[in-house]
Amino acid sequence: MKYSIQSLMVAATLGLLLALGCSAAHSAELRVLTHASFVLPKPLLAQFEKDAGVKLRITKAGDAGEMLNKLILTRANPIADVVFGIDNVLVGKALAAQVLDTNDTSLAGGAPLPGATAPNSAVNLPAGLVPVDYGYVTLNYDKAWFAKKRLALPQSLEDLAQPAYAKLLVVQNPATSSPGNALLLATIGAMGETKAFDWWARMRANGLKVSKGWTEAYYTEFSHNGGAYPLVLSYASSPAAEVFFSKTKLTEPPTGSLALPGAVFRQVEGVGLVRGGKERAAAVRFIGFLRSAAVQQALQTEMWMFPADATVTRVDALRHAVEPTFHHSPGPQAITEHGRDWVTRWTQVVLK
Repeated sequence: MKYSIQSLMVAATLGLLLALGCSAAHSAELRVLTHASFVLPKPLLAQFEKDAGVKLRITKAGDAGEMLNKLILTRANPIADVVFGIDNVLVGKALAAQVLDTNDTSLAGGAPLPGATAPNSAVNLPAGLVPVDYGYVTLNYDKAWFAKKRLALPQSLEDLAQPAYAKLLVVQNPATSSPGNALLLATIGAMGETKAFDWWARMRANGLKVSKGWTEAYYTEFSHNGGAYPLVLSYASSPAAEVFFSKTKLTEPPTGSLALPGAVFRQVEGVGLVRGGKERAAAVRFIGFLRSAAVQQALQTEMWMFPADATVTRVDALRHAVEPTFHHSPGPQAITEHGRDWVTRWTQVVLK
């Protein structure tokens, strides 16, 4: 009898282990491809995994351009099921490369997949991408520096090309930086190609500083952080982040955002299904998750962007982020057709 009981216990234990093993082996994994700046609170991500019954595998693939290139290079055997971070600059390239599934209109709960005309959207993207957040690339300035020098803030791009503002501005290289490329596009959208590159040539002669990326420009070259340049290309939300992360309690940001015509670009980031991806139901549910009120609130102080859902309340920190009333861009089709040539021409005009 004793031997029989032990045998039954062993058999039961083996059965349980095999069941657990099969369950683990068949647990769904949702592959999410993002750019390096994607971040959300871990409890929110964990709750999604619990609710959706999947394990998230989030892969950060450099900046948005690098991310899209990896998606294109692997389209025959997709490395992701859903992608976040393709924006209004890259969407034309993504659609042309056919890496997005633009036909799936299902969404968890039976609702239609939010698209360019989704209710409550403050911004739009072409079919295939659901808008998640948006922000503005603008020039930022060091308030203390301008007050000390008693120099009036520039009121236009033409002002910046004048001797009074020589060697005051640092921007990022559009070949290696999304903000740098955004400013290039804004100038072309506002002035046209010929006048824009004429302005860039005059800025080079006026001592324009060019850095590889945003981090170098903001934290090394910007005078607020110990550098020599009191004007830097950044975001409209940067002053709000300065207050939020300050070690001392601030009532006003030490920096400001300049909305100059021709120097404001609105970036809209979206999420979409990857063509040929797996776990379709979970991927669609993840799209809904990024549009949920909890995520739309969290991304405001995690990624410092504005929520795409216009009904979501802005967090208090963003009261220091003045949203520009205008922005300029050549448009997605023009960017797709001429974007690479514009960067090449910029390089010749500004750096060589």
